[in-house]
Amino acid sequence: MNKIISRIIYIIALLLICICSAFLAKYYLDSQYTQKEANILNEISIQEDNTNNNTVISEEKSTTVKTERMSKIKTLQKQNSDIIGWIEISGTKINYPVVQGKDNNYYLNHNYKKKFSVNGAIFLDKNYSWNTPDSNLLIYGHHSTFKDLLKYQNKKFFTSHPTIRFTTNSEDVDYEILAVFKSKVYYQSEKNVFRYYYFINAKNEEEYNDFVSNAKKASLYDTGVDAKYGDQLLTLSTCSYHTKDGRFVIVAKKSDK
Repeated sequence: MNKIISRIIYIIALLLICICSAFLAKYYLDSQYTQKEANILNEISIQEDNTNNNTVISEEKSTTVKTERMSKIKTLQKQNSDIIGWIEISGTKINYPVVQGKDNNYYLNHNYKKKFSVNGAIFLDKNYSWNTPDSNLLIYGHHSTFKDLLKYQNKKFFTSHPTIRFTTNSEDVDYEILAVFKSKVYYQSEKNVFRYYYFINAKNEEEYNDFVSNAKKASLYDTGVDAKYGDQLLTLSTCSYHTKDGRFVIVAKKSDK
């Protein structure tokens, strides 16, 4: 009897190992595919820059290139109308389309082409309204695609890469990082905590200033950047493993330069 039980346990354990291995392999392949897609998009963008204009890549901030990047978003939107922009951070592998779904669940396990993917897509919170527009572009991404955000734990990295580039079909702008902090998803019973993930549109100036103040207080270091009521904010959020339900967050404001 003991031999039979041991054999059953062995078979179950073997099956679990096989299942876990298959899941890890799927996760790895999806990660590679996601990064390959980003590289392809980047290459296409550069090719278009060179083909349509004699623009040197080092002059990316020119009006011509900005217009081309915005046009690229319009092209992507023909493939999927949920695509609302493109995020790019120098010094990282973050160079992806950004989508916005009808809920915050679909793109947890679908990529920007609406194909199933364990890595999901980088997506804007469903509650953000483009009609206003709202105060804060709250953007989420799985650790697998947004893990390079954690490079900002090091202030030296921030010093070399102080901005985030965000392109939509109507503008191509930089956002200046004003806060970098570790957080978590809090229980409802927890009081006097900073639930950054609830802030999308400020009801008034006080609420806006409270968010900026709390973000700067929580920041791992002083970035030297501040924001005033009316400045468009951009918040990036991803999973972090410093604590249970941990999150790593970057808050930036639209540059007026």
